[in-house]
Amino acid sequence: MQAAVINGCLMHYADQGAGAPVVFANSLGTDMRVWDRLIARLPEGLRIIRYDKRGHGLSGLPEDGWGMGDLVQDLAALLDRLEVRGAAVVGLSIGGMIAQGLAAERPDLVRAMVLMDTAAKIGAPGMWDARIAAIRAGGVEAVADQVLERWFSRATRAARPDELALWRNMLTRTPVEGYLGCCAAIRDTDLLESTARLRLPTLALAGDEDGSTPPDLVRETAALIPGARFALVRGAGHLPGVERPDETARLILDFLKENGFA
Repeated sequence: MQAAVINGCLMHYADQGAGAPVVFANSLGTDMRVWDRLIARLPEGLRIIRYDKRGHGLSGLPEDGWGMGDLVQDLAALLDRLEVRGAAVVGLSIGGMIAQGLAAERPDLVRAMVLMDTAAKIGAPGMWDARIAAIRAGGVEAVADQVLERWFSRATRAARPDELALWRNMLTRTPVEGYLGCCAAIRDTDLLESTARLRLPTLALAGDEDGSTPPDLVRETAALIPGARFALVRGAGHLPGVERPDETARLILDFLKENGFA
């Protein structure tokens, strides 16, 4: 395990391998293990960097609230500490919002992006307020079943109940204030203008059964960036790297090769 104090908060991260840097930023309610199957299918010769954002996994939980700008600055500070420049950043859900913000604020750090099941703006404020209220009343447990329905396809939910129980455990063990802080950050974020100004190689991916960021929403975000490509991963929900790791890894690896990372 590797750790550093970043912007006053303990951050858990993993920095493995040598070569072109590829950075992975995970989704709301997950930790860096969400990338395990995908990374196992990538070739040697890449520098793979993962981390747990504040309030998730083994990272710390600040006493004060935070916004998307703080999450972006956390990743920027980590990459500065690791002396990383010109990375490919793979962002899932809120991780994809962090990637977009980082590319806009620190273009020296980001040479290419993979935006996975994410958007420049996700949901309406009222939806997030309702989720925050439900969690304040009943904990993350109160929304867990609904979240899992969005995370996984119908076929996976039917065929792999034991595995889903593990993902449910990961979700419900997320600290309440960590989960709520990131819910509020997503609610208050609109990156439409800044993302439309980006000019860098971008691949956007979406599971065809994603109930959190439906494919059309992901496609609309890709359309903001000139030259960005969109690909649909069939038979997957919000976590295509978990449900369809072979196809997802192939799409990402082809993109990395096209842009000189592998």
